[in-house]
Amino acid sequence: MEGSLPQSGPLSPSLWRTCRVLANRTRLRLLSTLLDEPDQTVSAVAHKAGVPLAVASLYLRALNARGLLGARRQGRWVYYRPSSDRSIHGSAVLLAALERAFADERNPVEAVFRHATAFTHARRIRLIQTMTSGPQTPGAMQRATRFSRPALLRHLAKLKARGYVVRDSGGYGLARPQGRLAATLLALAAAQPHARNGKGGRK
Repeated sequence: MEGSLPQSGPLSPSLWRTCRVLANRTRLRLLSTLLDEPDQTVSAVAHKAGVPLAVASLYLRALNARGLLGARRQGRWVYYRPSSDRSIHGSAVLLAALERAFADERNPVEAVFRHATAFTHARRIRLIQTMTSGPQTPGAMQRATRFSRPALLRHLAKLKARGYVVRDSGGYGLARPQGRLAATLLALAAAQPHARNGKGGRK
């Protein structure tokens, strides 16, 4: 991995659910609009992003629930701005990484979407955790996770395609992803508590 990974606690609610929220280009456009100009009403964000008001309201609430947006009510209006929720561990470091990605990437919506889709399933996060001590063979990972072999290989293929896993003579191991967002997601995944059955999402 590129240098040392950011130090952070596990994201709660779960990282895979947060990434499911981020793995949506419309939500990312709304987030981008607020990063460019914080403290906007739902209707203003919807207008600038070209999104129906009802959809914008729903999607902004979803980002707020994941600890990435703050909301304040003033009369009949609700204003949103990028703000981490201190009660959600990991939200501050993730939001900082997202801000950097939107500032630095040529096509930030596509870049963030691609990274987020690597972590939209709890089983992929569990696989990341099995590789933190070094490369693992599929057989070793299957014994550790009790995933079926087809599911194991399917999720490994997704992580490999997104640049988080490489395959070598020792089996599958963690890659050295470039950029702050990738390093942050990998660090959060490694620290994320996992469900015993490894389930969560189908994407």
